[in-house]
Amino acid sequence: MLVNSSAHSADATNGSAPRSAVLFLVFNRPDVTERVLAAIRAAQPPRLYIAADGARPNRPKEAAACETVRHLIETGIDWPCTVHTLFREQNLGCRNAVSTAIDWFFQHEEAGIILEDDCLPHSSFFTYCEDLLHHYHDDTRVMHISGSNIMRGWVHDSDYSYYFSHHTAIWGWATWRRAWQHYDAATPLLPEIQRKNYLWRRFFNPLDARMLLRPLWATHNGQLDTWDYQWSFIMLVQSGLSIMPNVNLISNIGFGGEATHTFNTSHPWANLPTEPAPRPLRHPSFVIRDTISDYRELRGTLRDKIMARLRSVAAML
Repeated sequence: MLVNSSAHSADATNGSAPRSAVLFLVFNRPDVTERVLAAIRAAQPPRLYIAADGARPNRPKEAAACETVRHLIETGIDWPCTVHTLFREQNLGCRNAVSTAIDWFFQHEEAGIILEDDCLPHSSFFTYCEDLLHHYHDDTRVMHISGSNIMRGWVHDSDYSYYFSHHTAIWGWATWRRAWQHYDAATPLLPEIQRKNYLWRRFFNPLDARMLLRPLWATHNGQLDTWDYQWSFIMLVQSGLSIMPNVNLISNIGFGGEATHTFNTSHPWANLPTEPAPRPLRHPSFVIRDTISDYRELRGTLRDKIMARLRSVAAML
């Protein structure tokens, strides 16, 4: 594990640059990494944390790709900022590499923005996160700020710029140390919570419950190498809320064969267009889950999963 910190200087600063730090999670894809780094460069965050997992030993060509990504990072930061790097020499896998990188980030920061290498943000994503990190800094009911919206223009309440949700979209997001401190990738509470039926009526229907609990148990039992279902579980057991924008601020440009989980290039969520977040943000004067929007998203998710499967089958014919 190689940990490093450095400072970069330049002749001019961006007066509208965000004050919050950014954690950039990278691995082995130079093409998408370069595009997302360009978006970060345009925002000029004052502190940039970069975490990179090591190459997998059973992938002979991966080490070179990982080195190319790290070189892109080292040569692509040209604005005044403090840079911290966490470059792994060994491969930890998705679950441990991401979760420990976020742990590392919040050892140094009270709040911040998190982007993976395939999550291309709209330029307004950074100020959107900045405003909300400040606005809800001390409100422990709010634990997560999402940047993506997959409902493709459908809005329940246009009086406000965002709504409160039980869903935790992690394609470009932000949170606080106070929230992340509850995270545990091993989910030791899961058996007790389910055995004692604390999740009764926490879902719209059995299919909704299955969409979280089935992969969550797979991560708990070591059958699925990921970190995000555990975060959704923590949000659930802490009765936390996430913020969802009424417009989509993130385009996932990483669907394809080189992705860790998102292989299907014909998936309806691939390369979704983005829109600017309104300025200033219109904040609701209440904090309550928008169940109508959550139910609409659930229905849309099920529809899109079916559509993606059908397109995948059709492509093989």
